[in-house]
Amino acid sequence: MPQLEAIAEIDFNTDTYKDAYSRINAIVIEGEQVAHDNYIKLGEMLPENKDELLSLSKMENRHMKGFQACGRNLEVTADMDYAHQFFSQLHQNFKDAAAQGKVVTCLVIQSLIIESFAIAAYNIYIPVADPFARKITEGVIKDEYMHLNFGEEWLKAHFEESKAELQEANKQNLPLVWKMLNEVENDAHILGMEKDALVEDFMIAYGEALNNIGFSNREIMRMSAHGLTAA
Repeated sequence: MPQLEAIAEIDFNTDTYKDAYSRINAIVIEGEQVAHDNYIKLGEMLPENKDELLSLSKMENRHMKGFQACGRNLEVTADMDYAHQFFSQLHQNFKDAAAQGKVVTCLVIQSLIIESFAIAAYNIYIPVADPFARKITEGVIKDEYMHLNFGEEWLKAHFEESKAELQEANKQNLPLVWKMLNEVENDAHILGMEKDALVEDFMIAYGEALNNIGFSNREIMRMSAHGLTAA
């Protein structure tokens, strides 16, 4: 029962834990806020899917409030300045792509990369979370798979015309994931989350999404390798 032993060893009230949590909690709050904003923008870019995308954005807003409650439960103030900086490059890439009308790139960033990143983080966090945060996170992760599925289904339906842009978006943005994972490695470790497990879970979720969209295993391996040397 290694996970139970890990939880037993974690003291959620130490200054060290709370310091690390102030940044990790801020990252998930900011991630949900960014996702909320991104789905609203995607709704403008894909008017035929606007109602569904607005529904996803509202879900992300609920998630954000849930994670804010997790911070209050531990009496931790989220370091939002840190979180803004953490997501800044990925968020800027999304805004740049949106300004150019690149729907495929926007979907890759939000519906594949950010959602896979969230799924990995939440899967690894749940077994080592405090009881309040665990309950919140278990509810959130069910929704995240739904959000990942929207991007998968749209890109699958437009695979041939989207393929080249999708591969380019992967090449530009996947290295940022490794940079982000490296940046949170120490804080995540304090919370009981190991970077290798985060990387593995991300690659599983992201690879499965690419497979469902229509890429071959060889193509997925090639695409997954982008930036991997930084991990």
